[in-house]
Amino acid sequence: MELVLDLHLHSRFSRAVSPRMNLENMYIWGRKKGINILSVTDYTHPIWFREAQSQLEEISSGIYKLKDERKVEQELGEILTFPFVGPYFMLSTEVSSIYSENGKGHRIHLLIFSPNFETAAKVNAELVRRGCNISSDGRPILGLTTKQLCEMLFAIDQKIAIIPCHIWTPWFSLYGSRSGYDKIADCFGEFAKYIFAVETGLSSDPSMNWRVRELDSRSIVSFSDAHSLEKMGREATVLKSKNHEVRIKNGDITYDNILNGFVRGKERVFEIAYTIEFYPEEGKYHYTGHRACGISYSPTEDKAKGTLCPVCGRDLTVGVMHRVEELANTPSSNFKIAQDKYGMTWITDPKGVRPPSVSLVPLLEVLSEALEAGVGTATVLTVFDRLVSLFGSEHEVLLRTPLEKIRDTAGAKVAEGIAKVRVRDISINPGFDGEYGKVSIWNKKKEEEKTKQEKKDQLELGI
Repeated sequence: MELVLDLHLHSRFSRAVSPRMNLENMYIWGRKKGINILSVTDYTHPIWFREAQSQLEEISSGIYKLKDERKVEQELGEILTFPFVGPYFMLSTEVSSIYSENGKGHRIHLLIFSPNFETAAKVNAELVRRGCNISSDGRPILGLTTKQLCEMLFAIDQKIAIIPCHIWTPWFSLYGSRSGYDKIADCFGEFAKYIFAVETGLSSDPSMNWRVRELDSRSIVSFSDAHSLEKMGREATVLKSKNHEVRIKNGDITYDNILNGFVRGKERVFEIAYTIEFYPEEGKYHYTGHRACGISYSPTEDKAKGTLCPVCGRDLTVGVMHRVEELANTPSSNFKIAQDKYGMTWITDPKGVRPPSVSLVPLLEVLSEALEAGVGTATVLTVFDRLVSLFGSEHEVLLRTPLEKIRDTAGAKVAEGIAKVRVRDISINPGFDGEYGKVSIWNKKKEEEKTKQEKKDQLELGI
């Protein structure tokens, strides 16, 4: 048994977030996606805090369930016939620390986990006392340095946990080219020893992070940072029982046990089995570039051409790949590829020390391209619901459902698309400077050339 975690989401009280992001809808889509534990991210927002407190009840230490699950389960239909744990909820919030230190400006985004509502309330009260405006946005902007914030939080409760978010994003992250640091200790000082995990973000994957030596002792985790229901679970971290012979019991699912599962080398109930990733090229800061001028450089190109825009002369936004190359201690070939019986491609650590990862294209995007219809259309959503109802969840469809069963249910084109994603036979025009990468499961130009060649061969053979 596995536990799928998506612990970085946003509520409708954060900027640029869908108004549909409430707990009931998150529960419904969490079940469709196959997510066992969701985050109540944004607990710093007063209205969202009260809403969550009124709608959730604690079932084990630091783990919460909807009080009225039956009401929302009416919308799930056949999928409820599959055994499933949750979805349950944990308390976390993302904050943006913006400050200057040693003459340089820093903007660092952090996930802050709370063991219960009582501790979360103390965090909120202390932020207000220090003059922070926590009502304006679900992801509040704080004028505190990361060191000041750590000192404040750990004084409130030693069980609070901090994970730096999307650590390579240029503008708002630990290692960001525009706002970050070169080392964790420079950012967190004496509190660096408490930073036991970092979040990859959409523009990087674990193998890229394995190249940085100071991350050797820290876990690499991935979460969706979803601003809408459909984006939930696009990245996730999957836990398994440390003792492989023992089934996970509900009583084992606690705040302490889940976070201890991220602490490498510690005696624990859970450990990371694998992470589910976006293709990092699809992230919107993977390459260096300037969106306004249409300039996009790979690390090789920006090394040769520099990081000034050749069109307007301004600084390019230095991308994640460039920044990884700057801080990496090992070459890029420090991973290997393996395939399982379903044809799924896994990125694995040759030393066997790190958990593997798998890159997926969200099912709605696969269906959209296969069916030639928009992601939010009735055509796509109907097939999506049919697949998850028959096979248990989106992750189950993408990772483990036999292709012949998908073909029988949704047609040959959909099965072909999922097969191509599994073997990484897709094309991606990498994202840069805030623009998402563009995925093509079917390379239309290549397909047209293949069809022309087949027709030519047939003519030559007289078929």
